Amino acid sequence: MDVRRRLIVSFCLLLFAGPLLAADRPLLVCYGDSITAGYGLLTGQSYPDALQRDLDSHGYRYQVNNHGTSGATTKDAVADLRSILLLHPEIVIVEFGGNDGLRGLPLDQTRRNLDQVLTTLENAHIKILLAGITLPPNYGRDYIQAFEQVFRDLAAKHHTAFVPMIYKDLVHVPGTIQPDGIHPTAKGSGIIAATLFPVLKPLLHK
Repeated sequence: MDVRRRLIVSFCLLLFAGPLLAADRPLLVCYGDSITAGYGLLTGQSYPDALQRDLDSHGYRYQVNNHGTSGATTKDAVADLRSILLLHPEIVIVEFGGNDGLRGLPLDQTRRNLDQVLTTLENAHIKILLAGITLPPNYGRDYIQAFEQVFRDLAAKHHTAFVPMIYKDLVHVPGTIQPDGIHPTAKGSGIIAATLFPVLKPLLHK
């Protein structure tokens, strides 16, 4: 009877140990739009999912939280900041701006909103990685260059870890973009995670 009781206790400990260990991990929040959310992908195929696997395989005991919202603009990023702060993350990857650009919103508005996001996270002593994006060629060279400059300027101002173009390693790789020409496939998400990882690494600890 004692052996049976010990087996039951051991099973219960194994059952509850996983969530408890996950709760002890520092939190890394991927805060962004549909690229982060995994639009058009199956569960487990977004770049935050791929990043979790990369972190685990390299021995970094972080819990990745996917806080992506399809269609979100930088204005939405500002509006939802409180929910991010309540999570008490150690690191936040900020990936917004694409929808602002696609809608042709004023660049000073995008700049102001992203500046507020970064300032709020900094004031909360949260480490930041800013992920930039570009626009399709039909938006015109001048607008695209000015759009990309917003990210560069803010990264310099806030001294954040920075990836100027989140798609830089997948743009010429077949099978990485969905038929809509915008969102990454599962393969593309894995490449995005691999692109972010070296820049993220200095912010991590084991």
